[in-house]
Amino acid sequence: MSPTLEQAVRDAGGRVRAALAARFRDLDLAEEAFAEACVAALPAWAEAGPPRDPAAWLYKAALRRALDLKRRAKVRAGYRPDPRAPEPTPEEALLVADDPIPDERLRLIFVCCHPAVGTEARAALTLRLVCGLSTAEIAAAFLISEPALAQRIVRAKRKIADAGVPFETPGPDAWPERMDAVLSTLEVAYAKAYEDAAGAGAHADFYEEVLRLSGLLARLAPGDGEALSFAAMVRFTEARRPARLDDDGAMIPLDQQDPAQWRHDLIDEGERLLKRAAACARRPGPRALQAAIHCAHCVRRRGKPTPWPAIVGLYDALLEHRPDAVVRLNRAVALAETAGVEAGLAEVEALAGERTAGWLPWHAARAHLLARLDRAVEAAAAFDAALALNPAPAERLYLERRRAQAAPAAAASPSAA
Repeated sequence: MSPTLEQAVRDAGGRVRAALAARFRDLDLAEEAFAEACVAALPAWAEAGPPRDPAAWLYKAALRRALDLKRRAKVRAGYRPDPRAPEPTPEEALLVADDPIPDERLRLIFVCCHPAVGTEARAALTLRLVCGLSTAEIAAAFLISEPALAQRIVRAKRKIADAGVPFETPGPDAWPERMDAVLSTLEVAYAKAYEDAAGAGAHADFYEEVLRLSGLLARLAPGDGEALSFAAMVRFTEARRPARLDDDGAMIPLDQQDPAQWRHDLIDEGERLLKRAAACARRPGPRALQAAIHCAHCVRRRGKPTPWPAIVGLYDALLEHRPDAVVRLNRAVALAETAGVEAGLAEVEALAGERTAGWLPWHAARAHLLARLDRAVEAAAAFDAALALNPAPAERLYLERRRAQAAPAAAASPSAA
């Protein structure tokens, strides 16, 4: 795939698929038509050069392909194809405007999160269609196998088709029953965008979209504490982006970042949103607790030390909502700062199992704690296991440095390269 086409797919793929799904009310057709448009773009752009507006080109090509597929389906079903051109749709009319691709992402997210779709399948389906994550990436995010994830997506599409789910954004009265799934989807998408500190990954650009969508949801649902909390959390984490890399392009862990480089305007906005969220609910939900954890780290901008005991307490409360491996791992890292490194490592190693074998954060956290205990050989092996899982370039450089510091004698090993 050419760099121009790859960038166009990254920038506009979600919007194009969403617009096609809204136009034809068919998720499979939207995916197939967009994929074929990308295939057609390869020789066309190689011969004539990239178009002035790659996104519009892909949308029009996908639209033509979708119409052709629909007509062929009618023929196979025994119907006479309509010889007249279809009536212009809002999506087609916008092709001549400055922004030819309607941003239908939020609508499609709400469609995919319809109550008719199983809870576990909603986020997976949305991440595949709207965010463009691969089955492997989504499976890794949920710590499940690819075949199991693929079955979830297939069942979810079938459920939407069988239930006749309308492809319109529901009214405010229907938002509460879908909001948790919508926010869960955006959480995973944002985590995927944020994991590459250098912003060079295939989905790194999506952080801007999540920042925008989270703010939009906070405005649409000003009384939803979880929506407000998620918007706050995104702002706390985005505030740290300028401090995430050193001069050599290596990742800088949160506790080693220079707070002077953080964006204080985003932190201030996050704090305001979190206060509003606290006024909406008697008991904080999971996203309110997550936002509170990130907010606690932000006290360093005022010259105060990180309040690790309070953070461990927030993780304890979060475990009541989400007793999963991700929360337990983060809690273990925080616990190492209060109860000692041995206690933190014991919690990390208690998570060991089939699901953590290919989970990079677990190997990196374990390696870090082993290194702090001067267990050099074990730390080197743990860093090697993390490096073997193809970390992003900035994280790879950081892990390679840590491995060399933890076990100088093993630093020259080919596995560390």
